Amino acid sequence: MIEWLHGHRMAFLLAMKKLRATPMSHLLMAGVIGASLSLPAGFYLLVENLKGAAGGIAAEPQLTLFLAQKTSAETIRELEARLRANPAIGDLRFVPRDAAWKELQEKNGLGEAARGIEKNPLPDVFIVHAGNTDPAAIEALQQELAQWPEVEHAQLDSAWVKRLHTLLQLGNKGVAVLAGLLGFALVAIIGNTIRLQILTQREEIEVSTLIGATDRFIRRPFLYTGTLHGLSGGIMAWLIVYAALYAFNVSVEELALQYSTDFHLEPLELNASLVLVGCSAALGWLGSYLEVSRHLSATHTP
Repeated sequence: MIEWLHGHRMAFLLAMKKLRATPMSHLLMAGVIGASLSLPAGFYLLVENLKGAAGGIAAEPQLTLFLAQKTSAETIRELEARLRANPAIGDLRFVPRDAAWKELQEKNGLGEAARGIEKNPLPDVFIVHAGNTDPAAIEALQQELAQWPEVEHAQLDSAWVKRLHTLLQLGNKGVAVLAGLLGFALVAIIGNTIRLQILTQREEIEVSTLIGATDRFIRRPFLYTGTLHGLSGGIMAWLIVYAALYAFNVSVEELALQYSTDFHLEPLELNASLVLVGCSAALGWLGSYLEVSRHLSATHTP
């Protein structure tokens, strides 16, 4: 165990020594990895912030029943009784047309514009909450209520929320595809970098093999080198995303103030940040392992 730890320590120190000998090359490699990984990380952050914004909106399925303009009070009472007796309806609320018109005038400053309107154009409304949140059941309830003669139109108010969540799911898949493609490219780039290092140390590797060095002993420093490249690139990607987030937040917060909200873009959470840096280091290790194993396999082939 002590010998194993000593071997890893020596391999790590050797890798660090080589990186310190070529700081610009290491910095450029970290920049390439960071710029590549910042794209999926940035898109992921955007999707997560949109999810957070959508999460503040009530996504509970809700039906709005617009009644015909000439519906009498007695008919409205009968309609309310029928709605409450419907087992598919969990809760409902009646909004009189006069109350809705007054609220619209007060909240949206339409008093001046409303003076030119002789009659209240708004209908009486029932806001219905379905007892079953299953999409098929809600659509069936919408179709059923839309056929009632007293109902002018039955609108599913949460339909756009469902479309938004569908788009967010599509965004998550897009992030996964982009991350996969860029990950594959980074494995190839890091592998090519390690291949160049192997070529510069070819004679040293051959001598080590002749004196009995194992494949693990030869592979270990290159694995640490690739892992350190990936680790530095992951940290660089996090810094790029954070800097871009800070720059965007300045404009986003100014725009939010104009709409009297405090919305701003949230940074990557700790778990997501660790995943970003860890995956980057893993890609560096994988690229190094594949390239060194290919070289050793070719060396052992008679």
